[in-house]
Amino acid sequence: MQSKRRSIAESLTNIAVGMIVAIASQYLIFPCFGIEITFGEHMWITVWFTAISIIRSYLLRRYFNKGD
Repeated sequence: MQSKRRSIAESLTNIAVGMIVAIASQYLIFPCFGIEITFGEHMWITVWFTAISIIRSYLLRRYFNKGD
């Protein structure tokens, strides 16, 4: 069983890697659709989608653990 410390480390690493992948993806994909935005705008988009993802993951985890 994973310790609480390892669980939080895994979660934070997952979030950080996800944010890096998201920003890199935006830099590659957005220009293909004619979307040109600043680095700051890329960061805000990433922050919002990351927050939404964290909330979604939490709610789904709570839903599936409801019976436990």
